[in-house]
Amino acid sequence: MGTLTPVAGSVARKWFIIDAEDKVLGRLATVAARLLQGKHKPAYTPYLDLGDHVVVVNAARVKLTGRKELQKVYRQHSGYEGGLREERAKEVRSRRPTRMVEEAVRGMLPKTKLGDAMYRKLKVYEGKDHPHRAQRPTTCEVA
Repeated sequence: MGTLTPVAGSVARKWFIIDAEDKVLGRLATVAARLLQGKHKPAYTPYLDLGDHVVVVNAARVKLTGRKELQKVYRQHSGYEGGLREERAKEVRSRRPTRMVEEAVRGMLPKTKLGDAMYRKLKVYEGKDHPHRAQRPTTCEVA
């Protein structure tokens, strides 16, 4: 009997919801990345996108350990000379709190087209409200 290889189109995708309130950012991001990649499934295949959709709510209340609130730096570059912009985590949280969760999860996904497809299944919301109730997402706990 040969190895069963799943077909990308025949995968049943589930929806998971993660409440980020008082959860450590890194631990939350690892759980979300595993769900997006499909590593929790027995038919996991590294070169196929078999992952599920992940909805993260209360991203504004995610916790950073130690002194990361003041020391962690988020950088982005415009592509032009001298176009580097830096912001501390505290400033990012006040201006656009979903970015912290998005970047943490994005950094744990593959840096390929496949990783981009996985990232598109991540939905992050600042508060507890989200428009995905019709998908009946399953609650996922973060340790």
